[in-house]
Amino acid sequence: MALFGTDGVRGLANGQVLTANLALTLAQATAVVLGQGRIAEARKAAGKRLTAVVARDPRISGHFLSAAVEAGLSSSGVDVLDAGTLPTPAAAFLISDIDADFGVMISASHNPAADNGIKIFARGGVKLPDDVERRIEDAMTGAKLQPTGGDVGRVSRFSDAEDRYVLHLLGSLPHRLDGIHVVLDCANGAASGASPQAFSSAGAKVTVIGADPDGININDGVGSTHLDKLAAEVVRVGADVGIAHDGDADRCLAVDAEGNIIDGDQIMAILAVAMKSRGKLAEDTLVATVMSNLGLHVAMREHGITVRQTNVGDRYVLEDMNKGGFSLGGEQSGHVIMRQFATTGDGVLTGLHLVAEMARQKKSLAELASVMTVYPQVMINVKGVDKDAVSTHTGVQDAVKVVEQRLGDSGRVLLRKSGTEPLVRVMVEAADAETANAHAEELADIVRKHLAL
Repeated sequence: MALFGTDGVRGLANGQVLTANLALTLAQATAVVLGQGRIAEARKAAGKRLTAVVARDPRISGHFLSAAVEAGLSSSGVDVLDAGTLPTPAAAFLISDIDADFGVMISASHNPAADNGIKIFARGGVKLPDDVERRIEDAMTGAKLQPTGGDVGRVSRFSDAEDRYVLHLLGSLPHRLDGIHVVLDCANGAASGASPQAFSSAGAKVTVIGADPDGININDGVGSTHLDKLAAEVVRVGADVGIAHDGDADRCLAVDAEGNIIDGDQIMAILAVAMKSRGKLAEDTLVATVMSNLGLHVAMREHGITVRQTNVGDRYVLEDMNKGGFSLGGEQSGHVIMRQFATTGDGVLTGLHLVAEMARQKKSLAELASVMTVYPQVMINVKGVDKDAVSTHTGVQDAVKVVEQRLGDSGRVLLRKSGTEPLVRVMVEAADAETANAHAEELADIVRKHLAL
């Protein structure tokens, strides 16, 4: 079984897989694999040690896991800059900013506090391709670097890490946020310090919830996966907008002044139209996944913007953006990548730019979001089926074609297999919820009939 998943190594902290020993061994293997290459060899030849940035979200298990990672790296001759508690995108930025050789983020993102994970970034703060992850996994059972004496790595505090990140965020803004009241929900996570600081410094009036991490309350009823508290607080204090992050702050979802949810598709629509108007949307193109709402495609077409589709996962979005030189992409879940300023999804950056458009255009979030009509979307997970046959079974594919013909341009059908479970996800969008639900149920029954295990 592969150790790396779609976003690093993740699991129950101190459980059967994600132990301190694994973290140490993984770090040693990372030093072996990422310590190769022309730049790394040139640094070694000049008598310089490699450098890595290590950061974590505030989960209690992050303490022993980051300590194990730092021990593995320093014992392999890598100098470690411990950036403490920071968002994942901050770690990625800092790797690039100081020209570190690589970096490690300890986080399980939106997962409960008992879980944790290890994300590895290469030089430039970019996620690792699959083949490099496989090489690191293979190297875990091979020979390790074991320098002695003065050649072992040093571990030191990255004292101005958060300040560097916040200054970077502020420098990216097209407009200040003066006059706008923002409620921030930091998910009791990694953005609890940086996000309020950035929004306040940009001129917004800030009310904060979910910014009291105690190591075990991350994502607990707050953040981007639990928007009820944010919506209620926005309405209660009469704020203009609410911004929600997840545990490691690589996501951003929002609510308007009435407490209505603004998802990642709507945020991308707002930013894409605004960036095009300012000549900042490369190739007038937005990169999204196959799960993005049909309404996003319709809205972008009306504004002369091309939408490119990728598989689900921000790594695939970024891969397509890098290949084509595109400047904006993301997912419905709130992972939004602004490639001019970040190498990964950045929830704080996204939130700042969303609110900056409110200030620049002097419009409410509801007015900005009206650029896109959200089509009703129904998702049914069909369990206990042969998921690998969903794209080839004639009976299933014929049924999909029939539904697509019924919907025409007013709907969309997507059947895709789960990456981790024996199930097929059936998604239908239509002009009204009743139609979407009826067609989704129909296709789910057909999948059960033809693909049952």
